[in-house]
Amino acid sequence: MKIFAVELKGKEANLCLLSLKQGMFSIPDCRSQKLVLSDAFDNQQMRQFQKSFQKLIEDYQVEHVVIKTRETRGKHAGSAESFKMETAIQLIADLDVTFISNADIKEKLKRNPLSVDFRGTGLRQFQENAFVAGYAFLSK
Repeated sequence: MKIFAVELKGKEANLCLLSLKQGMFSIPDCRSQKLVLSDAFDNQQMRQFQKSFQKLIEDYQVEHVVIKTRETRGKHAGSAESFKMETAIQLIADLDVTFISNADIKEKLKRNPLSVDFRGTGLRQFQENAFVAGYAFLSK
């Protein structure tokens, strides 16, 4: 199974491409580590964001997208832009999208701890939360 794990933060979608085949995790190379939305209130920009994301899905033959949930209220609430990006991703035809919460991630990591230090993955620091969410999702 090949997935895109996504952390939506402000106007950015931090991406991590992960694969699980015969019980082995891998991190395939991907041309984009993040997509940035310059103006979430411009229809053309939203369409461009959705089209870019869909192109990545098609090019890398991704079967599933996992989005790390954000708070809807309070100090750590997600931005309006991040919720609009989430909707644009969900509306891509024939794409399975799953949400994973911090509590679910912690529970799955407790049962299946990461066997590699994040620095050893070759990913950038801003991709860490997406990577952990994707790993937790795949380690069912």
